[in-house]
Amino acid sequence: MDPDLQSSILPHILAHEGYVPGEQPDITGWIKLNTNENPYSPSPRISDVIASQVDGLRLYASPDGRSLREAIAVKHGISPDQVILGNGSDDILNVLARAFCGPDRGIGIIVPSYSLYPFLASLQAAPVQTIEFERGFNLPVDRICSCDSGIFFLASPHAPTGTGYSNEMFRQILAGFPGLFVVDEAYADFAETNAVELLAEFPRLFITRTFSKSYALAGLRVGYGLGSPDLIRVLHGVRDVYNVDRLAQAGAQAAVEDVDYFEASRRKVFATRSRFFGELEQRGWFTYPSQANFVFTEPVDSTGRKGPDVAASLFQYLKAQKILVRYFPNHPLTESFLRVTIGTDSQMETLNRAIDQWTANV
Repeated sequence: MDPDLQSSILPHILAHEGYVPGEQPDITGWIKLNTNENPYSPSPRISDVIASQVDGLRLYASPDGRSLREAIAVKHGISPDQVILGNGSDDILNVLARAFCGPDRGIGIIVPSYSLYPFLASLQAAPVQTIEFERGFNLPVDRICSCDSGIFFLASPHAPTGTGYSNEMFRQILAGFPGLFVVDEAYADFAETNAVELLAEFPRLFITRTFSKSYALAGLRVGYGLGSPDLIRVLHGVRDVYNVDRLAQAGAQAAVEDVDYFEASRRKVFATRSRFFGELEQRGWFTYPSQANFVFTEPVDSTGRKGPDVAASLFQYLKAQKILVRYFPNHPLTESFLRVTIGTDSQMETLNRAIDQWTANV
């Protein structure tokens, strides 16, 4: 890089390392069980709705997505003024980082978790205060309450284990933690409970959601945040204007209003998740009970061995069979596990056959 140009870039940006997403092959023939995408098509209503918007593409979209926000508000039983839209929920998390983080104001997180959180802090030159999970991935309520950051990010259900957390735990945290407590509910539609009911009690609670997982719209990039009207007003001034385009707004609204299709798709994921979890138990593999659309499991080879080498071996074997799952080798609590997205029954059967072949050949 040109020295003068390099010297003009902010030092913390030069030191920043970009976020690395799950692998996205650019050729067909793969079974993708690595990025928690929905295996089923989105609502059939979406095609016609998006097509109807094409003539309007010469015009800007609604800058605040009022119609979609109203539909989301109906879903959750809250006011539209408690909803903000984003270009995926990652955009909402980025807006929060802009508003709450800086060189003198850090974020709090529990690790291991979603790797985007420290990435956002890095962009703001903000320090990160980390709390380490233990093997059970139980929520360390007291340690979160004693965290002195201005904002705390928590994924619930947790990624990558799929562990769910109760609203009673969140009540304890919100009673003790003085900053903004962000519950990242990317997978909440696959869980037993969610934190939305707590919004009426706690103005320091903020919830993020996405259409990428349960609504099968990962390619459309729509997410949203739920919070107090006062905070939402502030965040509207921080987000990029027109951050959700006309097609995305229309498609997401069609999806959220097609309740019957949404529920049918969820039930299929639930059934396959339950069946696959049982199959892993029969193999004798430790697997965390999941409230998400994935499972986190510890492979065991034919000799009874487990550990990082075994997990890496199965990961590479499956990849050679054109089956992608996710491996997180950079933390002691994840290095012996694989995260497997719940696919269709057919995809999971193919995966099981490949695991059988790996077991027989190792």
